[in-house]
Amino acid sequence: MTVPHRAPSERLASSRRQPLLVFAGQSNCPLAQAICANLGVPLGKSKTEKFTNDNIIVHYEESLREGDVFVVQTFSTPVSDAIMELLLLIDAAKSASAGRVTAVIPYFSYARSDKKDSPRISIAGRLVADLLQEAGADRVLTMTLHSPQVHGFFKVPVDHLSADRVLSAHFKSCVPNAHDGVVLAPDAGSIKRASQIARRLNSGLAMIDKERLSDTEVRPRALIGDVEGKTVFIVDDEISTAGSLVETVSIARSLGARDVYVAVTHGVYTGPAIERIAALDVTQVASTNTVYVSPEKIAASNGKLAVLDVAPLFADAITNIHVGQSVSTLFE
Repeated sequence: MTVPHRAPSERLASSRRQPLLVFAGQSNCPLAQAICANLGVPLGKSKTEKFTNDNIIVHYEESLREGDVFVVQTFSTPVSDAIMELLLLIDAAKSASAGRVTAVIPYFSYARSDKKDSPRISIAGRLVADLLQEAGADRVLTMTLHSPQVHGFFKVPVDHLSADRVLSAHFKSCVPNAHDGVVLAPDAGSIKRASQIARRLNSGLAMIDKERLSDTEVRPRALIGDVEGKTVFIVDDEISTAGSLVETVSIARSLGARDVYVAVTHGVYTGPAIERIAALDVTQVASTNTVYVSPEKIAASNGKLAVLDVAPLFADAITNIHVGQSVSTLFE
C-alpha cells in the first residue's frame, strides 16, 4: 500500500518526540531560513561574534535542553571560520544539554581531500570529520560529497543526500524533449552521477576521458559517446574556478553539440569563475543553494547563472531523522 506523502510540518505536528530546533551558522543563512519555512518551524536564535584578536564566540539565545538540534552550516568562504563556528555551535549545544545534535553541512568542501596522493600531506577530510565528532556531533547530514568514501571517515551516522532529482527536474523544465539530449560527464569520476541523471531523463550518456600529465595538470584525451547535433547536459558535483567547465564545454562544442546546459550541486564560483561563465558558450549554468550565490555574481554572469532550491529536500530529510524514518526513501 502506498503511504501518502505529508508535508514536513504535518509529520512534525504528529510527532511526540523531543522538540525540533534548527539553528544556523553565518555561512548560508538564506538556506537555513528556507529549510525552516519548509519545516514550518522558526529559525532558532543564536549569536556569533568575533573578537578583535579574531577569536569567535557563539551564544544560543534560547533553551536547548533535551532538544533535537540541527545546526546548518555550509563550508564556504571563509571556510576556516565556517568550520570553527560550527564546532563551537556543536560544543555549545552539547554543553546546553541538547538531546541530540546533527551537523547539517550542505557543502562539505574538505571532501576533496580524501586520500594521500602526494608525500607529506594531511588527509583533511578525515581530520575535519574527527573534529566534528570530538566537538559532539551525534550525526551528520550533507549533500553530494566530492568523494563518497568520505562518508567512511565518520564514526557517527551520516545521511548523504543527492541533488540528482532536483537537477533532473531542472533539465526537464528547460528542455521539454530532454530525452533526446545527452548527459555528459566531464571525467570518469562523474560518470556514476551522470548515468543516474541520464536514467531519470531517459536520455543518452557520454563521457570525456582525461589523461593525467602531472599532479596538477590533466589533459582531455577522447570523448566516449556522441554529442553531435544534440542538446548536451553537463553535470558535476561542483564548480570552483570553472577551468574544467570551460574545457568540457569547448570539447562538446567542437564535436557539434547544439545547445549546452550545465548543472552542478555546489556553485562555489571562486577566482575567475564568474568571468569565465559570462563568456562561456552555454545557455545556462545552474547550481543549488547549498552554497550562497550573491545577486552580484548572478548579475555579473551575463544572465547565465541560475540557483536551484534544495531546501525542501533538506527539510524532508530533517523531518525523517527527527521522527525516526528512513532518509533513503526520499530517493525512491
